[in-house]
Amino acid sequence: MDSNNFKIINVSSTSLSIEIVDPTQFDDQFNLGSYIKIPYKNNDTKFVVGIIENYRIKDEDNGDDETDSTPPSFVLEVKLTGTIDTEGGAPIFERGGHGIPLPPNNGIALLTEEELNGIFTTKMSENERFYFSELTTKEIRIPVNGNKFFNKHFAIVGSTGSGKSHTVAKVIQEAVSQKNGQYDGLNNSHIVIFDIHGEYEQAFPDAQILNASNLSLPYWMLNGDELEQLFLDTGDRNNYNQSSVLRKIITENKKKHNSGIDKIHFDSPLKFDITEVYNCLYNVQTESINSKASNRYMVVGECEGYNAGDSTTIESGLELTQEARILKYFESKLEFYPNKNQSVANGVYADGTLDKFVERLENKLQNLRLEFLFGNQSRDISFEDTVKQFIGFRDDNKANVTIINLGGIPFEVLSITVSLISRILFDFGFFFNKTLQQGEKTKTPILLLYEEAHIYVPKSDLLKYKASKLAIERIAKEGRKYGVTLGIVSQRPSEISETIFSQCNNFIAMRLTNPEDQNYVKRLLPDTLGNLTETLPTLQSGEALLIGESIVLPSLVKIERCDPEPKSSDIEYFEIWKEQWKNVNFENILNEWKN
Repeated sequence: MDSNNFKIINVSSTSLSIEIVDPTQFDDQFNLGSYIKIPYKNNDTKFVVGIIENYRIKDEDNGDDETDSTPPSFVLEVKLTGTIDTEGGAPIFERGGHGIPLPPNNGIALLTEEELNGIFTTKMSENERFYFSELTTKEIRIPVNGNKFFNKHFAIVGSTGSGKSHTVAKVIQEAVSQKNGQYDGLNNSHIVIFDIHGEYEQAFPDAQILNASNLSLPYWMLNGDELEQLFLDTGDRNNYNQSSVLRKIITENKKKHNSGIDKIHFDSPLKFDITEVYNCLYNVQTESINSKASNRYMVVGECEGYNAGDSTTIESGLELTQEARILKYFESKLEFYPNKNQSVANGVYADGTLDKFVERLENKLQNLRLEFLFGNQSRDISFEDTVKQFIGFRDDNKANVTIINLGGIPFEVLSITVSLISRILFDFGFFFNKTLQQGEKTKTPILLLYEEAHIYVPKSDLLKYKASKLAIERIAKEGRKYGVTLGIVSQRPSEISETIFSQCNNFIAMRLTNPEDQNYVKRLLPDTLGNLTETLPTLQSGEALLIGESIVLPSLVKIERCDPEPKSSDIEYFEIWKEQWKNVNFENILNEWKN
């Protein structure tokens, strides 16, 4: 290239401006996002590398008819990223530490394919390279460091229609297909997708599918916060008293079913029987006592001298200690003698303190949609079987991907369901790590991918989101040490807990049209990208800004198509509207609705 056609006209510590005096002499095309090299003075093997993030037209024509017209020139605004050294043959790239070149310079040019390949594979072994995209400016597949991508949390964000679901599917499909060496069968990847809309079953035909009909969650593993969130109403003025009773009764039931354990408390992850807890709460709510002896409980059929037709014949009652009383109440719902004379007094909670509480618990136990949480299988399932269903070992059938379809989970327990599964898998990783020898690494690293994460880990202090936020925030802060990492996917990143998002080290930022989301993502991105982030609202479907520790240079990329594709959520309204009127089978819909 003619050095007279390129002028460095402005230099700062992180950027420079290059004027192309006569664009007609340049055959190639500079694009936004293209990589450009500028040589060091008197050094033909070492170059400063930058990204073209903007350009402007410089027109010096003053409009005077008496002077010759001057054609406009172009000025490229280049963000400096590092240096490339080609002395040894293969290009070696280093981030930062660039010496600022001074004009004049000869050899300013776009990077060649060989140089680009050399940059993106610098200090990355063949076994570490993970491909799922290509540069938008050139058809060159670029790798990320697979280890750094998956062992550090990542986020995929983009508005509806930006290609977010296809990107998720492509990344996961590539991950489960990779093999180190020649062997038959599955690789050792373990990926759990929390699928809120049922999109991914089509993209992963060999995945293990869990939903409200075949999922088994041990309610007895719910912690104290989750139990209270599930059963208590924050707006009830009796909430404090209800909490106290719930804590005591569940603790006593755990003691009953785990007699060989010394220290048992409300939060202990030990089995208890929710039906017995309900029986006890009902009895505590309706009990009556002998007005002359407060340790005598007036259970019908167990009162001395009881005569159904003559209330005055009651002389005594069932005399029990407090501990024996609770154990008795676990057995069944009891009938107590009503308060109709001086011999019988109301129990402590006869004022209605527990009425709504007991009713809420009863409704939940009778709700068929909560069978996955309160059914017999959930009561009896072991911790081992619980974990196996999430990491691909359900019924001895192995699968790399487990999809948890949350579509059939009632919204009132969605946060608790996500919280419990997340905690179980974190605890599995934590205790697995404790069994390892010094220096030994986990054998089953797990990726938890949360689709539409803003729905269950929002930036909100409401109690109904507390459980899931605490569980996922803990994984965000501590999970990497125990082989549990996060993939956060959202169309509204500004609504996600900042604690969770700020722990992500890699970002695939697709088109974002909401200014609030754009600004939020720009603040969190780990690289100083200048005007490159301004492309977020104009990216085409499938294009993304790929940034983070796993990629050598922040890049504008085109995500490769996945195969098979996830279920599209786009409905062709206009096409369907033009078809002939179709009758609706309301009976089938209502049957599904009721169940």
